[in-house]
Amino acid sequence: MKKSIRAKPNMKTLAPETIAVRAGTRRSSDFQEHSEAMFLTSSFCFNSAEEAEHGFSHADQGFIYSRFTNPTVSMFQDRLAALEGGEACIATSSGMSAILTTAMAHLQAGDHVICSKSVFGATTQLFSSILGRFGITTTYVAIHDVKAWQAAVQKNTRLFYLETPSNPLTEIADIAAIAKVAKKAKSLFVVDNCFCTPALQKPLELGADVIIHSATKYLDGQGRVVGGAIVGSTDFVMGKVFPYVRTAGPTLSAFNAWVFLKGLETLDLRMKAQSNNALALAQWLEKQSGVERVFHPGLKSHPQHALAKRQQKAGGPIVSFVLKGGKKAAYQLINKTRLCSITANLGDTRTTITHPATTTHGRISPQARKEAGIVDGLVRIAVGLENIEDLKNDLQAGLKK
Repeated sequence: MKKSIRAKPNMKTLAPETIAVRAGTRRSSDFQEHSEAMFLTSSFCFNSAEEAEHGFSHADQGFIYSRFTNPTVSMFQDRLAALEGGEACIATSSGMSAILTTAMAHLQAGDHVICSKSVFGATTQLFSSILGRFGITTTYVAIHDVKAWQAAVQKNTRLFYLETPSNPLTEIADIAAIAKVAKKAKSLFVVDNCFCTPALQKPLELGADVIIHSATKYLDGQGRVVGGAIVGSTDFVMGKVFPYVRTAGPTLSAFNAWVFLKGLETLDLRMKAQSNNALALAQWLEKQSGVERVFHPGLKSHPQHALAKRQQKAGGPIVSFVLKGGKKAAYQLINKTRLCSITANLGDTRTTITHPATTTHGRISPQARKEAGIVDGLVRIAVGLENIEDLKNDLQAGLKK
């Protein structure tokens, strides 16, 4: 029977919820499976020596070796690129490997980086302690001070880097304004979109050149596997990042890519529900006598509340707050919870709680923590999908004197 060939949908015309379940799907010709297949193979075969020669000469066009080309990984890459509005995506073994890969693909000895002070502790270590050994210097500036970004520009500045909202104080950067500064400086502008994901924020539409993800967090959404991703233009991703990944091998496994594909299908639903929970919890925490200050972009008290409303669809699932009583009060609160998971990871459907000064930012200097606002009384909660009243009750015991 003659097969009819249906036209493929135009992903650019579809809503994010549809893209999250449809984009990037590749079906094998033999089986036409409905769900994405998991290709657990190290290498791929050719029908002739000539075909193998062509494959190795055009590695970005087919599948050769799973260190840098794999169908399942490609499906994840294509779907995430479609969601972010990017031209191309390369997946990596972790979020930190995505940052390192971007830096190694773009920078060289003698280059200068401008980075927000409000980034993940390991990111600071990467720029200062590791890249610094190779003659790459970094200047750290306040995330929300556009004039400080401009003032930090040097003749050798090649990279602007920030995460917004920041970890853990949920500070918001004016992406569009900083993009103009980066463009004038002829520098690559990289935004970590981990906390918002494309469900809540589109940095490329606001002027960013590259988006970084720790896919471990909300893209998976259930705390199962580790991975990262880099999204941007075809010229940068395939022209600079892909050659580095092919040689250096910061590889995402096919299994992990398959898990991320399943996570993306519910991304929009999870991010909206968790953001709603987070805002409700933040509003409740502001009323507690033992709480000195609450940080969440959805609160009117947040210093960048108006900016967050302009460039985000919601405030996001992260709530941080400072307790009266410092570290002792923070530990008391954390230790008295029974429902929240005590872990530094975030992005899970299950609420997690941590003390940033001694976990996520424990390796940076006390001075750097102070400048980033990571005080001893600070607690960070990544709000999950539990009933909001259950979460309030879980925290109530630790808030009592």
